[in-house]
Amino acid sequence: MPLALFDLDNTLLRGDSDHAWCEFLIDLGVLDGERFRAQNERFYAEYVAGTLDIHEFLDFQLKPLASHSLADLRRWHAQFLESRIQAMITPAARALVERHRSRGDELVIITATNSFVTRPIAEVFGIPHLIATEPEAIGERYTGRVFGTPCFREGKVTRLRQWLENTHHSLAGSHFYSDSHNDLPLLREVEHPVAVNPDPQLREHAERAGWPILDLSGERIQQENPSLRTGN
Repeated sequence: MPLALFDLDNTLLRGDSDHAWCEFLIDLGVLDGERFRAQNERFYAEYVAGTLDIHEFLDFQLKPLASHSLADLRRWHAQFLESRIQAMITPAARALVERHRSRGDELVIITATNSFVTRPIAEVFGIPHLIATEPEAIGERYTGRVFGTPCFREGKVTRLRQWLENTHHSLAGSHFYSDSHNDLPLLREVEHPVAVNPDPQLREHAERAGWPILDLSGERIQQENPSLRTGN
């Protein structure tokens, strides 16, 4: 069956779960606001600019996971999901997922954000497959290090190819929805690349390449260039 691949942050979500998780922990008093907020903003700006050092960022982002028990992390995440993430999920994003589900497509979220943050969000959407950056764990404790290849830029292609090999799927008829120019390596791999609320660099590329451009920020799916087919 064809794959429907979805980026998460600023694509299915109207916001960035990675950035929001750090802000949530600051507001909860778990992280020192003065120190962590400045770093969080710097890394987010570098991501938007396309200059992010993913390993430096993961060293920052995964440390809080290693500093607390899994029970505490799960309790905080449940609060995070309710207080921050639910408001980021638009009816249009849900409708896009359901459109592909009704067609019988295989649904996959593929995201640079780590799987601890994103797996419960995938469950909210009812999306069974998640390809994400994996935090290393030993027993019931995270180590603060990354396991394997980060799911970022070309790493998304690497991780997807590994998943395809393991699950015996192919990219025939595949869609990939993303907002970011950081995902251009994977957008070029699929049969149906679609830009969603794209950043300026991705918008320019999508317009030049003739890719569909969607707006998922509201109640309904809006296509900016309706003369182009999304394959849906």
